[in-house]
Amino acid sequence: MKILVTGGAGFIGSAVVLQAIRDGHQVINVDSLTYAAAPASLAAVAENRAYAFAHVDVRDGAALDTVLADHQPDAVMHLAAESHVDRSIDGPAAFVETNVLGTFRLLEAARSYWTEQGRPETFRFHHISTDEVFGSLGETGMFDEDTRYDPRSPYSASKAGSDHLVRAWGETYGLPILLTNCSNNYGPRQFPEKLIPVTILNALAGKPLPIYGAGLNVRDWLYVEDHADALLTVLTRAAPGSTYAIGGENEARNIDIVQAICAILDDRRPDHAPHADLITHVTDRPGHDARYAIDPTRIRADLGWRPSVTLEQGLERTVDWYLDNADWWQPLQGRDGVGVRLGTDSTAPAKVVP
Repeated sequence: MKILVTGGAGFIGSAVVLQAIRDGHQVINVDSLTYAAAPASLAAVAENRAYAFAHVDVRDGAALDTVLADHQPDAVMHLAAESHVDRSIDGPAAFVETNVLGTFRLLEAARSYWTEQGRPETFRFHHISTDEVFGSLGETGMFDEDTRYDPRSPYSASKAGSDHLVRAWGETYGLPILLTNCSNNYGPRQFPEKLIPVTILNALAGKPLPIYGAGLNVRDWLYVEDHADALLTVLTRAAPGSTYAIGGENEARNIDIVQAICAILDDRRPDHAPHADLITHVTDRPGHDARYAIDPTRIRADLGWRPSVTLEQGLERTVDWYLDNADWWQPLQGRDGVGVRLGTDSTAPAKVVP
């Protein structure tokens, strides 16, 4: 297949691009190269004939029309998004513009292209979303494809809005859509603003390891390469209109994740042990969801997919990758927001949006 991937220079997007090319597909990477983009993540395929790059913002409908007409893909995988909850608290406008308006622009461009191509039944528009749209769980229960939406942050609300748009374009216009909601991703090439890369890099630098509140918030951790495999499985095998919840089957509290990383680093870098002494509890995030968990029954039953990497294996692989690839993450240290606590004041006056 020829696949147009939006956000392919991002964390999950780059994993999808690399996996797609390994699987024999052609890829057009559409990315605006925001602060979280890392073109170095795609160095292995940059000169590959199966790879092409278009420096385009998903909010630019005319540019999207041009890319689609020029490359004529068989499918669109929409991963481009603003994704950091803390940043969404401080600046929600960017999340609405990219995640909602950008998805609308891409849907319209894809619909126009699909219609001009004669509405081929093989075309797919695959929207990649998050389990955060479902809100927060208590100590029991799991999210599945029928869970009611209950977003609790500007980020999750913007992703919920984009999900609804995608479903509406499928119902109203017949666009052959696919939609997946994933649990927390982790692994190599994750921008250092999320919990796991922040913990690894702060520990290596001897800096405090910030834990929101008591660190008891629970997430279902999905290794990013497993997620890329799941997404391509859905793209190539699922019926149009399908929705799948994708999880790692690896629930863990944030404090346990950080302590596990410290233990790995104690083994890999014993001169700085014990790294757990760096753990520092900080004021909790406003509206911090207590627990996420995914019931993956449908994707396992329909498509035979399940994660292959355990949390223990994934954390070891992730720590080792960051230890071995300082040339990737060191240039990112000076970017906006890296190493700075964001999203602390939900009572701050709103910024005027022009």
